[in-house]
Amino acid sequence: MQLIEYPDAEMMMMDLADTLASELKNCLLVHDHASFAVPGGTTPGPIFDSLCAVDLDWARVHVMLTDERWVPETSDRSNTKLLRERLLIERAADARYVPLYDDAATPEEKLPELSRALEPELPISVMLLGMGADMHTASIFPGADQLNLALNGDENLVAMRAPGAPEPRITLSAKVLKSAMSRHIVIVGGEKRAALEKARHLQPQEAPVAAVLNGSKVHWAER
Repeated sequence: MQLIEYPDAEMMMMDLADTLASELKNCLLVHDHASFAVPGGTTPGPIFDSLCAVDLDWARVHVMLTDERWVPETSDRSNTKLLRERLLIERAADARYVPLYDDAATPEEKLPELSRALEPELPISVMLLGMGADMHTASIFPGADQLNLALNGDENLVAMRAPGAPEPRITLSAKVLKSAMSRHIVIVGGEKRAALEKARHLQPQEAPVAAVLNGSKVHWAER
């Protein structure tokens, strides 16, 4: 793990957007397309605001989420809605979107076809992850019902239900997260920095983010 500290979050978000854009451009020099996995939630929004205007061949970039809440895209809880409002606009509107949600009552009903659609994107070229104060990443939560499968199984996608998560989730598995060609984790604040330091000394069953720290660049700012 490489920890990169920044004087403030605004500078971090701008610098990280530049880094991700550079990695995508380099990938497109040698590959037909680049797969780009990003988190939902509030933290990465400013990164998306910068990244969407970058001049690169977005038509050859395949964007996907690292995890999704099993809610329609019209819901304010939808990570897809966030992407469509803040990343898949301006120049990045030309990117291809690979969804992790489809119209069904439960994620299990659509898991096989979503997994098949994901397969051509693997290994993911460039990945951005977040981390919760409970040390979860993507939707791999401590205490989740399919935690062992998500951490140790051969599946690419896992349907997940967890204490404190209001709706079912679908998440990339640790296998997929660890196989990414480039992986960044972005965190803000003292609470998450303390959680990161704690996770470094725990097993993934207790701190799922620990499964992906090796080989990751972790970007942190106090505020």
